[in-house]
Parts: sequence; structure tokens; C-alpha cells
Amino acid sequence: MRAPTILVAKGAGDPNALVRALSRYDVYEVAGLDELGGAARRAELIVIRSGIRLDVDRLAAMPKLRHVIRAGSGLDGIDTAVLAARGIGLYRYPEASAPAVAEWCLAALLALARRIPLGAHGLALGCHLKTACLGTPVVSMRVAVWGAGPIGRAAAAVTERFGAEVAFAARPSITDGLRQMPAAELPGWADAHIVALPATAENIGAFGTGFLRSAAGRRPLLVVAGRLATIDASACLEALADGGLTGLAVDPIEAADAHLFKSGPTPLNLLATPHIGAQRADIRAALDAWVTQTASALLRGEAAR
Repeated sequence: MRAPTILVAKGAGDPNALVRALSRYDVYEVAGLDELGGAARRAELIVIRSGIRLDVDRLAAMPKLRHVIRAGSGLDGIDTAVLAARGIGLYRYPEASAPAVAEWCLAALLALARRIPLGAHGLALGCHLKTACLGTPVVSMRVAVWGAGPIGRAAAAVTERFGAEVAFAARPSITDGLRQMPAAELPGWADAHIVALPATAENIGAFGTGFLRSAAGRRPLLVVAGRLATIDASACLEALADGGLTGLAVDPIEAADAHLFKSGPTPLNLLATPHIGAQRADIRAALDAWVTQTASALLRGEAAR
């Protein structure tokens, strides 16, 4: 009889640490969840990261699944209704990556403000664009933060420490002392926007033509650290080319989305990164340790019972 199985999406956890901690389990590191066959049917626990979908069909292929560990925070791509109906536990650690993603947000904001991507893209195309790279100081900016979860709060804190004036998009769920402004007022107020929203139905495409029209008078910088689906990527890139946006930085780009951000013949003040916000050595080590500890507690506890 085959041993019970743990599936680990590549980059979501340390399979060797899981093998050492849970020696009676077979541990498989997988690039995706399609065509896993028997391994999927035997899987009792799965560790996933962003870009991995756990929809109804994939969950149906895992009849023994009891636990899902999400090495991060996002729930997009996970059919939580099916998990609840089957009594499958879902475990996340949203706070772990917040400091690193906030650091990326500040780096992106500084890069866009100094027009570093524009200058770099120009040189790659053989153009010297020094005069077009006249920057603006972040210290004098008004920055709107959309999303008051761990990442939004961390991004606001590091931006404020740098000297910018920060306000959150007001929401009823924000009950502490954060400075808030009505969302409708922020496009006309802010010089830069940091988007740290989940890909819920109300947020899908929220930063598209309507937002860009409202913000056109400010020609702001747009920094996207939450989910790509919260923006209309084509509309934002068009606004960047036309001058409606002064700069655009987007991190949550998965492999399937990479084609949207291919460099064209015209230099742009565009910073596009392959979802590296949490890709910092200390954060990865903390997440790997948490995954192993969580899986061990869940499965050893069951074995003891």
C-alpha cells in the first residue's frame, strides 16, 4: 500500500524539510496540478503559492485531501466554497511577506519617481533619454493606498517614513486610527497610488478606464502590489504611453501574464517584475519554516489521534 502523500507546488515550501519532518509521507514537488494521477488521488495535504489554481475540477481529483497550506495570503484561484463543503482546512500566513512587499513598493515608487525604468528602457533601445528623466521627490508626494491588509499597512508605513503624505481608501472595515479619504476623492488628490487589494469581485478591473479618467489631471504613478486582476492592464499601459500615467510598476505577474508586459519599440516608465515582492531570503526562510511546522502539527496531530 502506498504511503499517504503531500504535494508541494514548486516554490511554495521546502520539500526536503517536509521529508525530514514527516518521514512516513511521500512528498512530491510539482510544477502544476494537472495530470498528477495517483499522487493527486493520495494527497492528504497540499502546499500552494500564488499562480496555482485549486478549482472544483482539481479538488475533485484529490478525494483524500484534508488540508491546504497557502504559503502567503491570496485566495484567488482557490475554490473556498468547495473546501468548506468538504471540511478541508485552509491555512495562510499573510503577515510574513508584508515587510518584503512593502520594500518592493517603496523601491518601485522611488524608481518611477526618478524615471529610472524609462532611462533604462531607452538605453536598451540605444536612446539616451537624460532630459526625459527629470524626476520628482517622493518626500513631497501624496500617496493613496488601496487596501488596509498587512501589505497595504506595511507599504503605507514605509512610505510615510520616507516622508510622503499617505491616505487610505476609506472602507467600513478600517476601524482603527488610519487616515482615510473617500475612494472617489483619491484620484484627484494623489500623486501616486499603491494598490494592495485582493482579486475579489468588487476589485476586478477597478483600476481601468474609469479610474484613469478620474486621475488624468494628476497624471499619477501607479504601483500594483496586490493582484494583477485589480487593474485593466491594457488600459493602464495605454495610459502610460499616452501620458495619462507618469509611471507604472506591476509586481504580481505570473508566467501566463508575462506576454502583456513585453517591451515595445517605445521606451516607457514601466517597471514589471515576476511576482518577486516576497522573494527575499529571510521571508522565504520564514515561510518555509512555517509551512513545515504547520504541516507537521496538522499531520502528526492526526496520527496521534
